[in-house]
Amino acid sequence: MRFNDIDKKENTQVLGILGLGEGRSLISAALASKKLALKTLCDISEEACKQRSKEFDFDHYTTRYEDMLTDPDIHIIAIYTPDHLHARHVTQALQHGKHVVCTKPFIDDLKDAKALLDLQAQTGKKVFVGQSSRFFEPAKRQRKDFEAGEIGELITIESSYHADHRWFLEKKWALEDAFKWLYGGLSHPVDFIRWYLPDVEEVMGYGMISANGKKAGLKNEDTMHFIFKATDGRIARVSGVYTSPIQPAYRESGMTTVLRGTEGASQADYHELRYAITDRTGEEKTITWGDSTLKHYFRFEGQSHHAGEYQNYLEYFVDSIEQGFTAYPDMAEGIGTVALLQAMDESLKTGKPVSVKELLNRYDLAL
Repeated sequence: MRFNDIDKKENTQVLGILGLGEGRSLISAALASKKLALKTLCDISEEACKQRSKEFDFDHYTTRYEDMLTDPDIHIIAIYTPDHLHARHVTQALQHGKHVVCTKPFIDDLKDAKALLDLQAQTGKKVFVGQSSRFFEPAKRQRKDFEAGEIGELITIESSYHADHRWFLEKKWALEDAFKWLYGGLSHPVDFIRWYLPDVEEVMGYGMISANGKKAGLKNEDTMHFIFKATDGRIARVSGVYTSPIQPAYRESGMTTVLRGTEGASQADYHELRYAITDRTGEEKTITWGDSTLKHYFRFEGQSHHAGEYQNYLEYFVDSIEQGFTAYPDMAEGIGTVALLQAMDESLKTGKPVSVKELLNRYDLAL
């Protein structure tokens, strides 16, 4: 809802959004939700502010982050800026007494992690990491069935993100040294691994730049496969391929997570609203969702922005503030995922297994 529509006597959580590119989905999510009110949009680009203002008929915007930080009406700041700015923007929000929603990956370097953890402890404010894929309908159903014991004890997980992103190669910034599909793409399946297997102690992987990537001038790997080992000996696999065509959607989803258990197995797909399970009784089920659910999740052209997931997690975060529970992924879990991604990056460079614990120790982190 809009800030002007709330009854000021009500204790409604009020939101400000920083970064209006990916933040577009959150604007839609906030305006459609009855659990909070959107007051201010912010972007360094006034053109972006005007574009979103016109698109959503929402005229309260600013190009100064300071305006939102010092606004006493705003309780939550949602951060959707480039990865290398997250640590600074989260720090400023916490210093001004705001709760924080931050898109993934939470930060781009573990050197900022300890100071952020200490600051959050000092302020007592909540920080939630927007790993949106957890809040997609098939992933929600998969988690529900897992927690209900429908596949028994977990044996292993396989998660992948395979997408034909050759159109990215036409963007100048995608060919810069700083651009890595490892962080922007694999953060989704890696988060699924950690959701079900949180105690990963070692990672090993290989990657390469494909022929398509080399032709375009790509600087970092676009094709990667990794194996993870947990402290209890269980293993998992993650795969990412980004500059190759994929199979038709009825055969291969862009992102998929397979859980294999002692009594069954399940698979959640994305973008498709499709979920399959062989449960502990041996019954095989495939579930799909209809148009109303599709319209909730995908509100823009070409399924490029998935606002329904953002609305699901935004409302979950508001509930955590009002009911006093921890919304996951929280800051510590978000940093844990970044640590795993950084370990994967190191393994690509060295061609050797990397200990996650040793990496955390370098930054004086105990998660």
